[in-house]
Amino acid sequence: MRVAIISDVHANDHALAAVLEDVDATAPDTVWCLGDTVGYGPAPNRCCEVVEERAELCLVGNHDLVVLGVLDISDFNGEAAAAALWTRNELDDRSREFLGALEPTAKENGAELFHASPRDPVWEYVLSAETAYFSLLETTAPLVLVGHSHVALAIGLEEGELRGGLAPGGTVVELAGRWLLNPGSVGQPRDGDPRAAWLLLDTDAHTASFRRVEYEIARTQAEMDEKGLPSALAERLAHGL
Repeated sequence: MRVAIISDVHANDHALAAVLEDVDATAPDTVWCLGDTVGYGPAPNRCCEVVEERAELCLVGNHDLVVLGVLDISDFNGEAAAAALWTRNELDDRSREFLGALEPTAKENGAELFHASPRDPVWEYVLSAETAYFSLLETTAPLVLVGHSHVALAIGLEEGELRGGLAPGGTVVELAGRWLLNPGSVGQPRDGDPRAAWLLLDTDAHTASFRRVEYEIARTQAEMDEKGLPSALAERLAHGL
């Protein structure tokens, strides 16, 4: 089975379109999304529509939950809070229904999926070796998939020892033993590479291929400016930070 895994679209329609064009070129069997379809970006309804149509499995993330009113705006910093308030007003009924039906965790085809981490599926960032280690101890599946951090990762655990780490575009991992993988972010990468990120998982070949895709960042930035979203959120897209 070949699975395209996306995460953290963050209402960036142009990045999502570029990723899905690359996904289609690889002809996977299915698409999974690890959450945060909205937040930060200028096209929440369009991204909800596309993810609902394309992803067979989708999780809910913290930015999805805050725009639904499940989480409090005060839990977010100033720029993220401002974007969340804008998104709350922008979100249509169909998008609310789609996001409201999702959960932050899932189990599918021998994998355990979490928006954030196994210990805290909504909030905890898996960015350190320690967090990755305890995340793998908290689970039993050979493959653990997480999003939320916007940083592509491939961290393996074998005989109590960790291996791996950051997974830049072009990284291919042989999936022997247990692995924690983060595909990186479609709509707001934070690993220094501004290109949109996604992951191709091949369960038959036991490989995970980390991919990056160019998209028209300036178009997203212009739309964010037009919508009155915080300028810092638009600026960071150019730097992948």
